[in-house]
Amino acid sequence: MLDIRWGIIGCGGIARTFAISLRALGYGELLAGASRTPGRAQAFCTEHNIPRYYTGYEQLVSDPDIDAVYVATTHNFHYGHVRLALEHGKHVLCEKPFTVNAAQAAELIELARSRKRFLMEAVWTRFLPSIQTAQKLIAEGTIGDVQTVYANFCLGKSVPPDHRLRNINLAGGALLDLGIYPISMADLVFGQKPERIVSSAVMDPETGVDEHSYYLFEYTDGRKAVLSASYSQRAPVEAVISGTGGFIRLPHFLGAQEVHLHRNGEPPETFEFPYGELENFKYEIAHAMECIAAGQTESSILPPAKTLETMQTMDALRQQWNLVYPGEAN
Repeated sequence: MLDIRWGIIGCGGIARTFAISLRALGYGELLAGASRTPGRAQAFCTEHNIPRYYTGYEQLVSDPDIDAVYVATTHNFHYGHVRLALEHGKHVLCEKPFTVNAAQAAELIELARSRKRFLMEAVWTRFLPSIQTAQKLIAEGTIGDVQTVYANFCLGKSVPPDHRLRNINLAGGALLDLGIYPISMADLVFGQKPERIVSSAVMDPETGVDEHSYYLFEYTDGRKAVLSASYSQRAPVEAVISGTGGFIRLPHFLGAQEVHLHRNGEPPETFEFPYGELENFKYEIAHAMECIAAGQTESSILPPAKTLETMQTMDALRQQWNLVYPGEAN
């Protein structure tokens, strides 16, 4: 049975997308929401017809009717909230980035394994039909030998210093919030950690986080990924996978609904995979529920070991910029 009963920790904008996406699936139940902000959980649950709301996270994870918890708080709280849910015997889907650093991620992965609970990072891009189609085209040799991945995620927003994107106390910065998508795109194509990382970042003069960051990943046989992220710069959000026989372009790749295939000497082809507005999490939610219903504790699409690799890569990048978040050891 796929009627998994969910509770949400954190009732902000990302939780709203989860609620709408789950409803779009037509199975599974959002049973409760919890927020420590006065009135937020009640308003959220009323808006989405969720029967129970809690003003404390302990109350939610103690609810015996809840099977799984979606953690939708800011990055700096993920470690504590995932641990809380696992310790109360819940399966967990945690919004990206999974934690602030690899050490936290490793602890949670070990805890989930010891408790035999399902644990997965919610990098929704990995579960989209468009992305899986692009991977299939690459595996079939449609564009020859892949040489380079180009991926950029720039928001072009002006946000106040206390906004989560800029707030160092909330583990802000372009890398953890935005850069994880280009990094995931490189991994989706190459499937391994880079052998060498060269990077640079322009730090926010007010808050000290990375405002713009740039990453060059080098792999075996001269293959490369050229990646970037920024919350203030404006640029096309896209990924291009370049091979010896052509290239694949993914407009707005993190939520891609189209795959543009360009083979040498042939007319371009477009593959379309539309989904409803704000239903973009439904593919990862469906996968998580399938795993839980089958008694699996790890995803085959995004296993914890892959999440740990990504966290290790982002640790290495921050180390090159001397970016340390409050509470981390230097």
